[in-house]
Amino acid sequence: MTFAITAPYAAALSLLFVVLTLLVIRPRVKQHIGLGDGGSVPLLAAIRRQANFVENVPLTLLLMALAEAGGAGEMTLNLSGAALLIARLIHPFGILPDRPAHPARLFGAVLTTLVQLAMVVLLAMQYFT
Repeated sequence: MTFAITAPYAAALSLLFVVLTLLVIRPRVKQHIGLGDGGSVPLLAAIRRQANFVENVPLTLLLMALAEAGGAGEMTLNLSGAALLIARLIHPFGILPDRPAHPARLFGAVLTTLVQLAMVVLLAMQYFT
């Protein structure tokens, strides 16, 4: 199986991860902080942007791949992949130290969770019906 639908979303999201990683590396090098955040609030925010991505995206892509392997429809997978990509593009802009409930953060988190739930329901329908 080639995962022709999930793979391009995985590639695009991987590029976003590279950007988030570079946004952590840059202040680390500039401020000579090898481990942790060194008390730097901007670095802490960059670390959380990257970490939140890592906490959510791999599982969601795995769920999409399993759904694709189980025969999920092209439109369903594309809508889910596009929604996940949009959510993860928007979410980092909402992680601001002075605004914990920024709309971009909430929108990204909710949309990511909805995609995860949709994939869980789809998998349950595929495998338990």
